[in-house]
Amino acid sequence: MSMIYPSAAPQCSHDRKVSCGNCRLNSLCLPISLHMDEIDQLDQIVQRGRPLQKNEYLYRAGDTFTSVFAVRSGAVKALTLSDQGDEQITGFYLPGEVVGMDGIADNCYTNSVIALETSSVCEIPFNRMEELSLQIPMLQRHFFQLLSREITQEQQVIALLSKSSAETRIAAFLLSISTRNSRRHLSSTQFNLPMSRTDIGNYLGLTIETVSRVFTRLQNQGLIGVDKKAIHIRDMNGLAELAGSYS
Repeated sequence: MSMIYPSAAPQCSHDRKVSCGNCRLNSLCLPISLHMDEIDQLDQIVQRGRPLQKNEYLYRAGDTFTSVFAVRSGAVKALTLSDQGDEQITGFYLPGEVVGMDGIADNCYTNSVIALETSSVCEIPFNRMEELSLQIPMLQRHFFQLLSREITQEQQVIALLSKSSAETRIAAFLLSISTRNSRRHLSSTQFNLPMSRTDIGNYLGLTIETVSRVFTRLQNQGLIGVDKKAIHIRDMNGLAELAGSYS
């Protein structure tokens, strides 16, 4: 029997009529201290287009930087190409997370971003957000916090990839998804992975065969349950100890 897990909170729909004020993810995207009139000001600059379909590009590397994007539903992956033309996944973004900040420095996006499944995003034109940040200082501070989180996550990935154990990499990866789900008030122990085993291997520097073997090994050890993309973390402490983050 397949392990298909219901969310602990209703999934955000792809409805374009959803506003910042009534979106269930606003506690992640917005500063907690914003007043309703300030949220309305922000809502006026946010653009909500049609949902992206699986494998559709949100933007491509080299495109002119115009906006940052908050994922409202679904999931996307960011990737870059090596000098040899090989694809390297640099990150996965879940609902409530912001993508596109790689374009700020040089005024063009350095990564390409592709939908992993049907996904909705909120587009926030950067020049409009700069103007609004002058009127709402807390918005600017919140954006700096998002930038800081992005830098921290990149540092964690670099540290993760420096570790030789495939088990350590995958355990840390699953804990990352668990933590991010918990932040969205979803189950931290039962969830579906939106990305393929191939994508996970690409991101972690492992072959798909190694990823599959490690998932099976962790399941045999009683740390997780696996059924295709459905994951059940059965021993959170054991998984954290394997990832090197248990104390």
